[in-house]
Amino acid sequence: MSILTPTKGAQAIYRINPVAKLATAFLLSFALILTIDWLSAATALVLESLLLAWAGLSARQFFLRTIPVWIAAPTAGFTTLLYGQASGQSHFEFGLIHVTDGSISLAIATALRVLAIGLPAIVLFVTIDPTDLADGLAQVWHLPSRFVLGALAGLRLVGLFLDDWRSLELARRARGVGDRGRIRRILSQAFALLVLSIRRGSKLATAMEARGFGGDTKRTWARESLFGWREFVLIGIGAAIAAASIATAVAFGTWNFIVG
Repeated sequence: MSILTPTKGAQAIYRINPVAKLATAFLLSFALILTIDWLSAATALVLESLLLAWAGLSARQFFLRTIPVWIAAPTAGFTTLLYGQASGQSHFEFGLIHVTDGSISLAIATALRVLAIGLPAIVLFVTIDPTDLADGLAQVWHLPSRFVLGALAGLRLVGLFLDDWRSLELARRARGVGDRGRIRRILSQAFALLVLSIRRGSKLATAMEARGFGGDTKRTWARESLFGWREFVLIGIGAAIAAASIATAVAFGTWNFIVG
């Protein structure tokens, strides 16, 4: 079962092998990390925006899932604006704060890069089912089954964190120790959650070892992980967007390679 219910006409993205989605996200991220300029990031963001409508998410799901990116982008841009490398005409200076033409350009480029890298990555990842991902990693990328199954088991436990946090909060309130001292309560609950997670992980590791998941015998898989034309099309789209963003920046002279 998929993590999200696909919208009508967008179910195709859920049938694409998860390793192809990982490869596509890596291509886009790698191309944008190579340079710090606003044009390459803006080009990638515009081209990605044209495809997000077919990503299998409703508008509400899209904005809820990408809230951290919408917060991180202006935050990173504003920080770069105030403390970025000074160059060109100076507009404002106070202590360590120095706003110049260079810092403004870097701020815009930074914010756009965060959006161009973060949005497609989140959209691709939320349409991945953990079991399908494990099948793809083991059968397509041929990663060790012990690593894949351990990662899958750990990923399945992530969803329990929120339930455990709520249970700890209710238990502390029932004992009369969770009504005051918000910061102290959060730190105490975080430590309790850490201890609970370690215990649960140890029990899970013992149970999996007892069932033979840690053996060296070559494993078989209940479901075949297929890699066909859909996966190649998605990777090709990601490569085309990455190439277009780099070519545009080079053509207009804004390419700013991070090394040197």
